[in-house]
Amino acid sequence: MVEYRYTDLDDVFHALADPTRRAMIAGLSKSELTVSQLAAPFAITLAAASKHIKVLEHAGLVVRTIEGRTHTCRLDAGPIHAGMEWMRHYEKFWNERLDILEGLLLAEDTKRSRTKKKGKRK
Repeated sequence: MVEYRYTDLDDVFHALADPTRRAMIAGLSKSELTVSQLAAPFAITLAAASKHIKVLEHAGLVVRTIEGRTHTCRLDAGPIHAGMEWMRHYEKFWNERLDILEGLLLAEDTKRSRTKKKGKRK
């Protein structure tokens, strides 16, 4: 498994746990946006939007640049990749177990089919 600092992953998963922050990430995946533009779709103040952005920045998902009074945010998807790599390890874990379960169920179906055929011959 690829090793990542768990505190970094904790920050990423914490940031992505909130639907407002996920929506902000979705908007930033299309283009850079100002804080006002990020806040616009939500019934929240600019101060609340800024708090959400700070969580995203802390997780490394957003980079904010400041020009005068304009704060522009852009997405850095690198930390999302780290989270996906962590989840892929468990995807393999569950796929292996589901393959075993599928094999057991198919064997059971085959056994039942044979039992039914033997019963019809009598």
